[in-house]
Amino acid sequence: MSIDAADLHRAVTERLERLADVDAIDRIWRKDPTLWTDDPSTPELADRLGWLTVGQQMARQVEDLAAFAEDVSGRFDRVVLLGMGGSSLAPDVLWRTFGPRAGSPVFAVLDSTHPAAVQSIEADGAIDSTLFIVSSKSGTTVETMSFYRYFWDRTGGDGARFVAITDSGTPLDELGGTRGFGRVFHNPADVGGRYSALSMFGLVPAALMGIDVGRLVEAGEAMARSCSEASKLQENPGAWLGALLGEAALAGRDRLSFVPSPRFGAFALWAEQLVAESTGKGGKGILPIVNEPVGDVGAYADDRVFVEIAQTGTRESGIQLQFRGLEEAGHPLVRIGLRDRYELAGEFFRWEFATAIAGMILHINPFDQPNVALSKRITSRLLSEGVSGDVAFAGRTDVERLLHGVAPGHYVAIMVYLPPSPALDRRLSNIQTSLRDRLEATVTVGYGPRLLHSTGQLHKGGPPRGHFIQVLDAP
Repeated sequence: MSIDAADLHRAVTERLERLADVDAIDRIWRKDPTLWTDDPSTPELADRLGWLTVGQQMARQVEDLAAFAEDVSGRFDRVVLLGMGGSSLAPDVLWRTFGPRAGSPVFAVLDSTHPAAVQSIEADGAIDSTLFIVSSKSGTTVETMSFYRYFWDRTGGDGARFVAITDSGTPLDELGGTRGFGRVFHNPADVGGRYSALSMFGLVPAALMGIDVGRLVEAGEAMARSCSEASKLQENPGAWLGALLGEAALAGRDRLSFVPSPRFGAFALWAEQLVAESTGKGGKGILPIVNEPVGDVGAYADDRVFVEIAQTGTRESGIQLQFRGLEEAGHPLVRIGLRDRYELAGEFFRWEFATAIAGMILHINPFDQPNVALSKRITSRLLSEGVSGDVAFAGRTDVERLLHGVAPGHYVAIMVYLPPSPALDRRLSNIQTSLRDRLEATVTVGYGPRLLHSTGQLHKGGPPRGHFIQVLDAP
């Protein structure tokens, strides 16, 4: 079963009326966990709603962050963030969107454990003038702490060249104190990783990039106020979007295609994790597709919702003309217009709020990640016990056999364990498009191990319709 745009509009209107009947918006802002479960003591729920009001806390930190950034810019030429998943994606989006700022250090994000990616950080010899941010909510993320140990050794154990962002009382917090880190920033404990874009995990890096953190906080809070509208839910941007995502998924349109303009292209990478990890559990889930070129109408089944993100006032492009054809064919299209780059902060909040609403509709807890947590435990055991046997690389026949099993409604996920680069991005995009058109199926592409902390939850806990190709080399 699937519905077209007109039917979806009616379903969203009815859903918003039902949300009003149960006082959903006011209850969200009261941080009422019973909106998502009958048991208010459910782990990773009642203690994961701090993202709603974190902007008010961050507003009080703006001057301190600006002073810290000024101090760093006088002592370091480059800042490298060591993180994974929720701790690295928002800073990566901000850097790709805003770019270098006069008077501020060059910024880089390391979230690939491929040896070539790690070594690239020191390839230009600038490591002596680099500040490292070790970013992990739990303070135990294995990839992040591996990065830390490597660069701690490379810097000769110079604590002044390290900064930590973590929850209070974590092993990383204690490490920062005992090893003399230049600064340890404590994040509110009730803010989960993928909902942390407007907390210390996003704003400390933003300040170091030379971005006006005050304006980011203001844009986020402006959207938060709009999402608190409870009397006219059609005018509540987060509730409307959440109702659309949830109702579309219930009706079979559970594939979410992001097609942002080049200026805002990185946003989709952050939204991918938020949506996939929040909704992909219990055999349910919304599958995001990012960086996929728009195809002809015939390239898509009736399982998609398209999201366009562009600057307001831009002229109609070829992609928008293709969108018009998709709309005429009945595919739902969400158009988001941003006046400037700072309004990305508002989109961070809007999508967090919408994902919470969608979770309510799908009857899942959007704030936990049970399969990711399970995988971490299994990985820790394997690392301690060791793994026997050799890796068997697949040949062309093996791949063809796997692709032959892709049935209608299934998807193919290409998991790439190679050092990320623009050239590789382009090659992967071409493969993604070619397979989509050949198989008439959804094809996603993601870099590992980052994907394990995001779409990995959906691959394991979502609908069992995935076919997986892992692309790797032997470093």
